[in-house]
Amino acid sequence: MDEGEAGTGSRGLPRVVDIARLSGVSTATVDRVLNHRPGVRPATVQRVLKAAAELDYLPESDLRAGAAAKPMRLSFLLPAGNNRFLTGLGEMIRRADALLAPQGVRAQVEFIKSFNPELLARCLFQHGRRMDGVAFMALEHPAVREAVDSLAERNVPTVTLISDILNCRRAGYVGLDNRAAGRTAGYLIARFLGRRPAKVAMVAGSLSYRAHEDREMGFLHVLKEIAPDIEVVGLREGHDDEGKCYRQTRMLLGLHPDLAGVYNIGGGAEGVARALKETRREREMVFIGHGLTNETRTLLIDGTLDAVITQDPRNTLSAAVGIFTNLRTGRPAMQGVETPRGEVIFRENLPQGMLPDE
Repeated sequence: MDEGEAGTGSRGLPRVVDIARLSGVSTATVDRVLNHRPGVRPATVQRVLKAAAELDYLPESDLRAGAAAKPMRLSFLLPAGNNRFLTGLGEMIRRADALLAPQGVRAQVEFIKSFNPELLARCLFQHGRRMDGVAFMALEHPAVREAVDSLAERNVPTVTLISDILNCRRAGYVGLDNRAAGRTAGYLIARFLGRRPAKVAMVAGSLSYRAHEDREMGFLHVLKEIAPDIEVVGLREGHDDEGKCYRQTRMLLGLHPDLAGVYNIGGGAEGVARALKETRREREMVFIGHGLTNETRTLLIDGTLDAVITQDPRNTLSAAVGIFTNLRTGRPAMQGVETPRGEVIFRENLPQGMLPDE
């Protein structure tokens, strides 16, 4: 409704502008409250509803329903483990109550065992029974797709974070274009190496994540296009674990003493860096990774890590909440939602100050 639709006042009927004047807010705020849209502080909602009651603008039953509107309950399911970016994202969501409360949102986070699709599917069912929406980092697996579709049948929307899943009824995806992210990594390595003949390797978290598979494909394709003399000699899975990434990198260095570059597709960059430092290769190897954390920041500063491809976790949370809010109010899922953009961080353009502790 707008101010004109609320009545002209010719028959003495109260108008939106009258409620706004009595409650001391704008007509736009009144409109949001009366139509149960998010983005208004609870105290302001109560003030607007009180003014509407005093002016007999709405039936008392409608006002009681508006006052009793329940917060939207959201669950965020993230992989447990040593991926610093993901644990940092989870802790940021846990601390976001003050940001989310004015939007009528309550969020909780659960870390679940990584790389276990059956467990992820069970958690989706469990949280879907009591929550209004579930956001999760997806694994490509039939059990996960089945869980997403079952929740959609019950009108419980799901949003994928960081890594997407296809051929199911998820409501939206919040994350990078991972094929483009992989191409960016390949382009950077080619530029650092001067497109000369060289050997490079990849360390992935797990290719059961579509994000990691897409990054691999983008990396391989761009090197084939612009630097065909660069040979990719290995792809190892490090499961985002520092110790496993260390062992995989040491193995690659043993097999290929002339290795010139490493692309770390997932987490565990500290393990790759430890292997390079122990073999005194950190100054001569090109090392590209993902996710700006305090640990990768330190590696950028000391020169071990050459570049980090990252996204702002605050934008990830904001976009996910925006999708759920749109769906709750009947708008298209992605209306007005700005999805995260990839950013390449070097030592020379590091943001000032350390990141918040996990």
